[in-house]
Amino acid sequence: MTEETNTAQTGIHPRPVVGRLPKYAAGKPPSAIAGLESFKLSSNENPLGPVPAVLAVLAGTLEVHRYPDTSCTQLRNALGTFLDVPAEDVVTGAGSLGALNQILAAFAGQNDDGLPDEVVYAWRSFEAYPICVGLAGAKSVQVPVLHDGTHDLAAMAAAITERTTVVLLCTPNNPTGPVLRTAETEEFIRSVRSDVVIVIDEAYQEFVREPEAVDGIAMYRKYPNVVVLRTFSKAHGLAGLRVGYSVSGAQVTPYLRAAATPFAVSGVAEQAAIASLENYDQVVERVQSLVDERDRVTAGLRALGWQVPDAQGNFVWLDLGADSAEFSALADARGLSVRAFGTDGVRVSIGEVAANTRFLEICAAYTKAPRAS
Repeated sequence: MTEETNTAQTGIHPRPVVGRLPKYAAGKPPSAIAGLESFKLSSNENPLGPVPAVLAVLAGTLEVHRYPDTSCTQLRNALGTFLDVPAEDVVTGAGSLGALNQILAAFAGQNDDGLPDEVVYAWRSFEAYPICVGLAGAKSVQVPVLHDGTHDLAAMAAAITERTTVVLLCTPNNPTGPVLRTAETEEFIRSVRSDVVIVIDEAYQEFVREPEAVDGIAMYRKYPNVVVLRTFSKAHGLAGLRVGYSVSGAQVTPYLRAAATPFAVSGVAEQAAIASLENYDQVVERVQSLVDERDRVTAGLRALGWQVPDAQGNFVWLDLGADSAEFSALADARGLSVRAFGTDGVRVSIGEVAANTRFLEICAAYTKAPRAS
């Protein structure tokens, strides 16, 4: 037997599901263009960074040789006060994505009968959803968003079966931008079996200015099967520190603690998040400046005659279809990295003022506007 044959016969193979999973594509950095400052608008990052108090925490960090408090007690207490919820209802994770994985690990997977649970969510939505669901051993049930980028809640309710254990609601929806509204969300929640966990993913909640937008915390207070996901990555500018959390009631939280990854949030990340909460007025100022830029960009696009969905996160969505890759390449040639999603469209994060202005200039010169709603 040759060495090549032996390798083929004894090669290591992953679970079959791994080969079927879509690949997560992180936002690429911009190309270096001579004579131009390049900007990254592909990852929904906060270009303003964290508040000064957070930088002071990072500069003064010494005890990185010690394990953190695996329960993040100080941060949970701070969040309990900040949100006016019991601290025991908060479970931290490595970003809201880590907190989501803990929810799926507890409530969605392969069962003793050999059949998978089903997880229902809108599509296109957060691109990590199918990856997380697949790795958990569950089955994705994707329900297409409506023409304006909103969730089709009626179709999502119709997609729920006896095997559905989790529903994911992303508001504002990433990458399309619109929010779910209170009345429609409550109607949906009431239509779903009470043993189905409904996750309201609010990673961009601080950027929302729609007065009728649903408040996940209000829904958690009213409905025991609602879990809220939030993060410090976006508004607080702590993406690289990986701090997120879920909020849920006593019927859910113990299972999330059992599924939680030990030491997922580092000690320095915990202290940085607390410092950001303690200086939330400064966070609000930074977020408002980005909201003002978002509104300037959307107004500029509409003045060009472009059709864009309601933007309630820190990004805008261009429904460019088959032209998505072409537009992304054009932007890159002008020193801007944007995020193309196959032939669905392009998401552009709100960045520095100069970056946003250049984006509008590129759009003004581009002859293929997004598809009409």
